[in-house]
Amino acid sequence: MYAVAINGSPRKGGNTETLLRHVLAPLDAAGWETELVQVGGKGIHGCIACYKCFENKNMRCSVDKDGFNAVMEKMIRAQAVIIGSPTYFTDVSADTKAVLDRSGLVAIANGFLFRGKIGAAVVAVRRGGGTHVFDTINHMYLMSQMIVPGSTYWNLGYGRNPGEVENDAEGLNNMRHLGETIAWLGAAVRPHVASYPSAVKEK
Repeated sequence: MYAVAINGSPRKGGNTETLLRHVLAPLDAAGWETELVQVGGKGIHGCIACYKCFENKNMRCSVDKDGFNAVMEKMIRAQAVIIGSPTYFTDVSADTKAVLDRSGLVAIANGFLFRGKIGAAVVAVRRGGGTHVFDTINHMYLMSQMIVPGSTYWNLGYGRNPGEVENDAEGLNNMRHLGETIAWLGAAVRPHVASYPSAVKEK
């Protein structure tokens, strides 16, 4: 089983990345292959609504110059996709939004490639607005026919400067529990993954 965590924060090593790593730790312990991918600050552009993905149906975005398709390949391969974002004016970062819009559209254009995958949202927030970020990410998951697991609370971690989220014990416990829930859910749905048209067989 493979889980990819996508960091939409331009701050490498910041609070969003810290939270994502806490989610991945229980998956590592459960024997999953895990990977953290940095997209924040990498120049991935938003969707231009050309709808070429509906014409080409090659599981790729037609805009192929900014590294998005490499991220898309990992999302298609994964059984679990965890997208993390900081809170920017009560919403996701522009980098995160670009990934959400382009991956969601390419997936739908190619017969709902994300159908049956596990999708989890992770949010770093200084004070307020984090639940809207959480909702934005989950909206893409839910309309892509993904499975969205719950945890002990919304998947928020509180902190402003890099490292401050380590002081949010409740938030870190929630991330650990989320990782454990994804591992449990993955084991539960694994026998049925092959029934979904978008399923990618494991090597």
